Amino acid sequence: MKIYISADIEGVAGIAHWDETKASSQEYAPFRERMTREVAAACRACLDAGADEIWVKDAHGNGRNLDAETLPEEVSLVRGWSGHPFSMVQELDNSFDALLLLGYHAGAGSDGNPLAHTFSGRLSSLLLNGLPASEFLVNAYAAASVGVPVPFVSGDAALCEHVREVNPGIVTWASLRGVGDSVVSLHPERARKGIAEGVRHALAGDVDRCLLTLPSMFLCEATFRHHAHAYRASFYPGAQASGSHGVRFACEAYLDLLAFLSFAV
Repeated sequence: MKIYISADIEGVAGIAHWDETKASSQEYAPFRERMTREVAAACRACLDAGADEIWVKDAHGNGRNLDAETLPEEVSLVRGWSGHPFSMVQELDNSFDALLLLGYHAGAGSDGNPLAHTFSGRLSSLLLNGLPASEFLVNAYAAASVGVPVPFVSGDAALCEHVREVNPGIVTWASLRGVGDSVVSLHPERARKGIAEGVRHALAGDVDRCLLTLPSMFLCEATFRHHAHAYRASFYPGAQASGSHGVRFACEAYLDLLAFLSFAV
């Protein structure tokens, strides 16, 4: 069994402020360690479930957060950013049996996490065919485009609720919940145990029921915080301005949508 893990940090247990996500901040180091330990717990659970190959994408910030020495030796770690439109799931293809998303978070426009956003802080909202487009949804559709299911997601409680609405078969684990500009979090060790148990349970079940169905076409509606960013994005081929802060982009091929997101947001 070959497993792909995409790891972010804003849904890691206890994280509550942007300073805790930035490598340049003195507050970053313990949360980098927590991110790594959550990923390591998931990797060990994958091995328990019968995985013999695991790929991990370090998918936060500069893509250089995880401490490889802490991960099992069966892990291949993808660091940095290639520029490929798959971005947070770079190198994912149909050779993988499942994609797991760890440390993910509520999307732009949500009040479920003080750090809620979708890809860039430039966006106040992102809709995909009328649905709030979290990073979970965008990457789960990317996985679906190559036939890979997403049986497990961890992060904040609002994200987990969103995941269950999209596909109730996906196993979720909430390590924290946002309350205004604060969070209520599980103890990090309890969070890691829950992630491990959730991964084992998810991989023991019918993972194919967690494969999303790709729509036949895609309408992306991006609303930017600053009108100048919307103006610039409106010049992407096929995009159209929608008011002073909005841009619309429609396509049939999902890779075309990912390319728009890569360059516009």
